Amino acid sequence: MTLEFKEATTEDELRKIESIAFNIWNEHYVPIIGQAQVDYMLEKYQSYAAMKQQIESESYEYFSINYDNLLIGYFAVQPQNNMLFLSKLYLTNQNRGKGFAKITQTHIDQLAREKKLDHIKLTVNKYNSGSIAAYQALGFEIVEEAVFDIGSGYVMDDYVMIKRL
Repeated sequence: MTLEFKEATTEDELRKIESIAFNIWNEHYVPIIGQAQVDYMLEKYQSYAAMKQQIESESYEYFSINYDNLLIGYFAVQPQNNMLFLSKLYLTNQNRGKGFAKITQTHIDQLAREKKLDHIKLTVNKYNSGSIAAYQALGFEIVEEAVFDIGSGYVMDDYVMIKRL
């Protein structure tokens, strides 16, 4: 039983991430931001077309998280100047709290070091208390509050968190 990370580059791999994103977001985020915003954000950021565009023109890298050859989550990173932006890190509900996030974060830390980047930045919804606590346990600290207009009348009301390597 091994946790494996595989860069998602093919349509099939990205479609699988799109599918798991739909399930994770609908289960986790509807109580926090509502169904309409979840639907909007899935289409804007987590659809196959959106991920393909992010990879091709914004230097994003998507990775599947596999346990025992089963897709249990995914993450996406984007190098930015002297830091790595951790855009997405999601695990299925039944795979949270098992230490997989810690193993995944160790892998992400290594990716940043390989790219000669000295810190990792992420944004997290202010009302997502479980994820905030998990990121703090992984070494991230809240450095500021930020509201991002994402279009169609929606905003992301987030904390910006940083982990120094």
